[in-house]
Amino acid sequence: MQQAYSKKEFEEKLRSMENMYHIHHPYQQKMNSGDFSKRQMQGWIANRFYYQCNIPLKDAAVLSNNPPIEHRRLWVKRMKTHDKKGGALEAWIKLGSAVGLKEEDLISHKYVLPGVKFAIDAYLDFVKEVSWQEAAMSSLTEMFAIKIHKLRLDLWPTLYPWIDEKALMYFNN
Repeated sequence: MQQAYSKKEFEEKLRSMENMYHIHHPYQQKMNSGDFSKRQMQGWIANRFYYQCNIPLKDAAVLSNNPPIEHRRLWVKRMKTHDKKGGALEAWIKLGSAVGLKEEDLISHKYVLPGVKFAIDAYLDFVKEVSWQEAAMSSLTEMFAIKIHKLRLDLWPTLYPWIDEKALMYFNN
């Protein structure tokens, strides 16, 4: 049996997997090079909003798998970040409005593609069924989020000047 990695080795192993993060997908590359039309941006935001709505549900599933209390407190904090008044979901609604989507259409998930819905629902089902450790590990892609958010904040005001910069507040947080 292989010996467990040290915390430093484990983090290095995870960080070495950044090349698999979605920021490197051709779709993301197209968006971050300014080649999205308004309609494409609306579609991305509508589909991403469905994912964002499911993050607190995913975090609740982690909690339901009974991690130690010190870990549960961290997950509760994550849930509040999304669901609280003025939180991440409201920021995504403002971003949707800034690209011309109606709030009720976002909330109803009117524009979510079936494949996107299937994948996100499958992710939520996975997290409900595995140990809290496995569920928490499925959230580690967030360690790369800072880089993609910074990229969007740096590029989008120039590439997509029709999006009000105030609507990019989710990426600031």
